[in-house]
Amino acid sequence: MDITFRPGENLLRSTPANMQRGLEAVGGKLYLTDSRILFNSHKFNFQNGLTEIALEAVESVHPSWTRIFGVVPVFPNSFVVRAAGAEYSFVTSSRGQWIKAIGAQTSALRA
Repeated sequence: MDITFRPGENLLRSTPANMQRGLEAVGGKLYLTDSRILFNSHKFNFQNGLTEIALEAVESVHPSWTRIFGVVPVFPNSFVVRAAGAEYSFVTSSRGQWIKAIGAQTSALRA
């Protein structure tokens, strides 16, 4: 599935990433625009498709541990976005940069 950006929407960053969906760590690509967080999974995953999080709905973003089967912590390289009462967990090689970028963009939207 290709990502379609909205008219006037600006891409701020992107990176390969995994998203924890239940027991599966779904591989794909993570995008941050000036209005949304998007995760587009690879078509080879069992759970595939696009996840979209509106930045105005983001309540918090914080570092977390990658967990095997969503339970056993193994490595501190993930972050969690809480939005509209749901939690989304992403694994990237640059979680600190993503946390800062999402925080800056949500703050700019609220200013």
